[in-house]
Amino acid sequence: MELRAELLKSIWYAFTSLDVEKSGKVSKSQLKVLSHNLYTALNIPHDPVALEDHFRDDDDGPVSNQGYMPYLNKFILDKVVEGTFDKENVDVFCWTLCAKKNYRPKDGVGVLLDKDAFHLWCIFNFLSEDKYPLILAPEEVEYLLKKICLAMSVELSCVDMEDFISQEPVQLSGITVWAFLDFVNTGRLTRGVENDSVTMAIDKVYQEIVGNIIKEGYLWKKGHLRRNWNERWFSLRPSTLHYYVSEDRKECKGCIELDHNCCVEVLPEKEGKRCMFCVKTLTKTYEMSAPDTKQRQEWTTAIQTAIRLCVEGKNSLHKDLKLRRRKLREERERRRTTKEEELQRLCLLQGEKESKLAELELLQEAQRHSQAALLQEEQKRRQKHEELQRTLQDQLQQAEEERDNMQAEMALKDAETDRQRKRIRELEEMQVRLEEALHQEIRARQNEEAYRLTQASLLVEEEEKMKVLLALQEEQEQYILKTQREKQELRQEMVTKSQALEEAQHQLEKVRANRHRMDQDIATAQRKLRQASTSVKHWNVQMNRLMHPIGPGGKSSNLNHKCVYSQLLIKQHESK
Repeated sequence: MELRAELLKSIWYAFTSLDVEKSGKVSKSQLKVLSHNLYTALNIPHDPVALEDHFRDDDDGPVSNQGYMPYLNKFILDKVVEGTFDKENVDVFCWTLCAKKNYRPKDGVGVLLDKDAFHLWCIFNFLSEDKYPLILAPEEVEYLLKKICLAMSVELSCVDMEDFISQEPVQLSGITVWAFLDFVNTGRLTRGVENDSVTMAIDKVYQEIVGNIIKEGYLWKKGHLRRNWNERWFSLRPSTLHYYVSEDRKECKGCIELDHNCCVEVLPEKEGKRCMFCVKTLTKTYEMSAPDTKQRQEWTTAIQTAIRLCVEGKNSLHKDLKLRRRKLREERERRRTTKEEELQRLCLLQGEKESKLAELELLQEAQRHSQAALLQEEQKRRQKHEELQRTLQDQLQQAEEERDNMQAEMALKDAETDRQRKRIRELEEMQVRLEEALHQEIRARQNEEAYRLTQASLLVEEEEKMKVLLALQEEQEQYILKTQREKQELRQEMVTKSQALEEAQHQLEKVRANRHRMDQDIATAQRKLRQASTSVKHWNVQMNRLMHPIGPGGKSSNLNHKCVYSQLLIKQHESK
């Protein structure tokens, strides 16, 4: 997966260089050429006929249906076998394709040679974030420039570095490779340094980061057969330690495989060699001598680092360092974000504290006002309480006086009550008689209502007979009009209809006679009702007279009333 990601970075530059309109689309002919060159650079066997079929001009095929990225993964990257090709060839091809359209030194002349620019481009891709478009964090740019300056034995200018990193596009989105190359080509980084030194420094950093070389240099090595000392050029990688005849690395004299069973030890001086150390494997021990103590310390530390990477299963020191730096950046960013959030919270808390203090002052002021108001209210309440107490005492005295008066009145009322009880008994007797008269009136009204209902039914019957009569008359008239031509044939029918009409008239006369009798009965009932009403009114008058207080000579008047009442009853009985 790491190899695929590194290859995709280089191929992305090649693809975007073909996308002139920045639309994310490239013609099939250009993609076909790109794919063919990738097959060649990656040493992948392919069928030219199948390649032509994949990129034909119609709308069929994997590229037309799925796009170039799925095709690239399925037909190219999935077939890549690590170790069967030189990745530098792929990088050279992609660099050549993208540099023609994107890398333009100012005035056509720059500090960097084409090879140096290519090496920086490869280093940039290695250190860039795994996001597209590819950019480099400002911290990584500073790290890379420091390594280049260290290789050139010069000090990085902090002012120039700050000017470059403080640019707004760099702060917002990071640094692109073309902006990075333009900055190096300005020459501010390499003032007073020859071009050869710049090339050597960039090549050294390239070999260290991209070439995965932890350390290189000359060491004296003791032979295993002839036991003599020879100066060799050593190149240390995470899993191997190669040694060559010279630094051009054309003739390899041997390779020491490093694993968890290996170790490095410092040796004392012997055979006239100083600063000695050895690398022990399961089968052999390799003795070496460094030029000085510092070099020996660097070599032993580097070999121990390579062995540690082997034990941890890591194949690149700088990938490990890059991940660590990324974690540190993310941690710093988290701390910075957390700090900003804390500052914001502190500001909010400070604002809340100030607002609460202001509210507290307002509350204290309101409390003082409320306490003063409470004191005034308490004084008013006490005054009202004293006034109310005096008023209640006065009312109590009045109530006692009224109680005495009420007791005297109650004695009078008791006497009056006895008199009223007697009158109530008389009134109850009168009420019984009135109820009897009222019942008679109710019965008379009920009889009248029955007569009225009978009269109403007779009226309804009369109306129905009238309707029948009118219908017969109308029917007769219709028959007369229709049967003028047939008089002889329908005369008998007309006679029958006439008889029916006469019978209906006779029945109508009977109904009218019945109605007349009912009118007489209703008049009789109304007369009786009037008599009963007169009797009730008379008894009401008698009762009203009895409601008056009994005065002197009351007995004689009562006798007179009784006589009148008896005479009225006799008259009523006679009238019935």
